[in-house]
Amino acid sequence: QVQLVESGGGLVQAGGSLRLSCAASGGTFTSHAMGWLRQGPGLEREFVAGISRNGGSTNYADFARGRFTIYRNNAKNTVYLQMNSLKPEDTAVYSCAAKSVTSNWLTVRFPGEYDYWGQGTQVTVSS
Repeated sequence: QVQLVESGGGLVQAGGSLRLSCAASGGTFTSHAMGWLRQGPGLEREFVAGISRNGGSTNYADFARGRFTIYRNNAKNTVYLQMNSLKPEDTAVYSCAAKSVTSNWLTVRFPGEYDYWGQGTQVTVSS
């Protein structure tokens, strides 16, 4: 059983930056592809970014590409999401998720494919 705890959310002005962190415990971190997903007010949960278990492959939603960067530190069992040039429409609860995989290079895009979820951290971007 993998436990995931996010941190780093908060209130930021449009154009600002935030770095989210997700600390994993209770499992073998390097056996899991990781991802960040978000759910805005009144919206469905959507994929933001994913990273393979070895960190060598990444995948981004169109809205995130060029502004957000996902990366992981396997020695610290932590995955990060660096978010730059934030917009009010980025306001959401951001959650990290993990999926046990056998491929070093697989990224997971669909929310329903993840096995474990964190509680989420609120990101609010003011205009």
